[in-house]
Amino acid sequence: MTATLSDERKVHALPAAAAEIRSRDREAADALAELADLLASRDIASQLRQLEAIIGPIIAFDSVSVMLHDPGQNLMRAYAVGTALPTSFRSGNTYALDECPQGTVWQTQQPVMIGDTQQDTRFAHSGRLYRESGLCSYWVLPLTTARKALGALAFGSKRAHAFDDCDPQQLRRVARILAVAVESAVHAARSAELQQQAQRRRDELAALLDITNTLVAARDMEDVLRRVSACLHRVIQHDAAGLGLIDPVTGAHQVMALDAQYSGQAVERFLNLPPADSVHNTIVETRAPFVRARLDAAEFPDDRSVAMAVDRGFVSVCSVPIESQGRLVGALNMARRRHEAFTPDDIALIGMIGAQLVLAIENAQAHDELRALKDRLTEENRYLNEEIRTVHNFQEIIGNSPALGQVLDQVGIVAATDSTVLIEGETGTGKELIARAIHDRSPRRKHPLVKVNCAAIPAGLIESELFGHEKGAFTGAIAQRKGRFELAQGGTIFLDEIGDLPSEMQVKLLRALQEREIERVGGSKTITLDVRVIAATNADLMQKVAEGAFRADLYYRLNVFPLRLPPLRERCGDIALLVNWFTQKISRGMRKRIESVPEQAMRALEAYAWPGNIRELENVIERAVILSQGAVLEVPIAALQAEPVANEADALEAVEREHMLRVLTECRWVISGPHGAARRLGLKRTTLQSRMARLGIERPQR
Repeated sequence: MTATLSDERKVHALPAAAAEIRSRDREAADALAELADLLASRDIASQLRQLEAIIGPIIAFDSVSVMLHDPGQNLMRAYAVGTALPTSFRSGNTYALDECPQGTVWQTQQPVMIGDTQQDTRFAHSGRLYRESGLCSYWVLPLTTARKALGALAFGSKRAHAFDDCDPQQLRRVARILAVAVESAVHAARSAELQQQAQRRRDELAALLDITNTLVAARDMEDVLRRVSACLHRVIQHDAAGLGLIDPVTGAHQVMALDAQYSGQAVERFLNLPPADSVHNTIVETRAPFVRARLDAAEFPDDRSVAMAVDRGFVSVCSVPIESQGRLVGALNMARRRHEAFTPDDIALIGMIGAQLVLAIENAQAHDELRALKDRLTEENRYLNEEIRTVHNFQEIIGNSPALGQVLDQVGIVAATDSTVLIEGETGTGKELIARAIHDRSPRRKHPLVKVNCAAIPAGLIESELFGHEKGAFTGAIAQRKGRFELAQGGTIFLDEIGDLPSEMQVKLLRALQEREIERVGGSKTITLDVRVIAATNADLMQKVAEGAFRADLYYRLNVFPLRLPPLRERCGDIALLVNWFTQKISRGMRKRIESVPEQAMRALEAYAWPGNIRELENVIERAVILSQGAVLEVPIAALQAEPVANEADALEAVEREHMLRVLTECRWVISGPHGAARRLGLKRTTLQSRMARLGIERPQR
């Protein structure tokens, strides 16, 4: 039988086809051999790239991916995707088992081939992904080892039925080899993760131990804050940290920034009074951590602290509440300037640090209270020692004139009360002595009498002097200092020269008197006062009120019980007693013996107007004792006549007229009655009217 031409061609074509098949088999064998190298790679994405390079010449595909089963959530998770096509299919995407062919393959352990994605409707969700990336055919094979079904390997092509001529046995072998490599990579990743967790746990425990040891050594709040700031950076990456403490009495929120890079200070304190809708109140109400991966000021539009954090570039924040014995103490806050959320592990660690921190805070607060008590006792002792060293004008009140007797009667009445007293009198009349007399006869006599000369303290320091200050409240405030009001707790404070108090301090003093509480400069803690106030002035406060130089409300708050001290010219009968008393006191101090005062000198002393009052008299007697060479006091009479007047009678009359006008003005020209001028002057109504007529004093017309 003669062969036809076509038969001959077939005979010649068979060896060529066989040779092509043998060539493909050799390529496939070589590719499978190279696939064994995948076992050396510990990264699934790297394995997939190697797979593309190795089997690309023997299997034409446009997309390759690996999906593994997530046993925790019972779904399929994409681990690696290799394609140049546009697609939303990304590593990390998850799908339900019945939404994708990979889920079916994992469950059945049988390959799934989709020859035409336009015709196959079994997987609606995956079908949309195929079509959006232009894939027309799909082949999915199980990734399974001898120990476990891991997931699925999928090939995709832009051509329909692209995998119809592929050898399924070869691709199964590819999938089995890849499965072993993937399992190895998963185990390696899990092992590395466990090692990292173990190392992190060791670091955390070491940090907690370090924090515990560090905080145990801390002795005050500033020390606690600095030490915890240094420890925090070793365990949790952050750009700023802060500690918010809640005042258990007032509920005020005090924030202490730790290692605040934006301010350049290691520790910065500021008081935050949060609105109702705030992060602080959210934590107070929920007692749960507040965590945001991206902080948005619009979430809390009225919270100044949130707006401040956003303005300073903080993105991710975490605030963990700190509790002690069921009481919310505050919160430990951290922030980052990049979009990286704080993890549950971070939050747990911050909570453990907070638990350690609250113990240190309570210890530091107890230490601060003990130190504050010690400082107060030291301050009181220092102040009292200064008072003991101070040379006072008198050791007792000298005089028996009616004017002085009236004042002492009023002192005896008001001393037993807690009423505020306003002592008015010219310079040198002994206002401090009367204040001491009131205090010594009061129930507060066992506690200190603290004096403040309002005219002698610079305006910029008067608030700190009265109310005290916190460390760092202003330049030079290197330590906390208690003010005179705190030193006077339980006792009396004497505010001398109150008329010279700056106007801005008048408001603050009025608040202290009305509410019986103060705050130190730079502090937020309210201090309740138990202090009696005695004020003194040589100025006409009513005139200052009229001129707007002194607050009327403060004047009436001080003028509860007014005491007017008579000038020395109204106590002529007391001058001889005072002269003899000062002479003996000063001469003893100078180790001189003076036995008498010449009659002429005594008359001159009694006739002098004494504009400087008792203080001037004491200075004159001291000068006389210095000049005296024997037992007789040599009074420099000429010095008393340095400002001559027409005659002695005219001088006395001028003094009397001035004094009478002053009393009438203060009594608003009321002559008789318990508050009238006659009562103040110790005269009968008719006598006062007669003297007014003699001196030409008339009530001014309105």
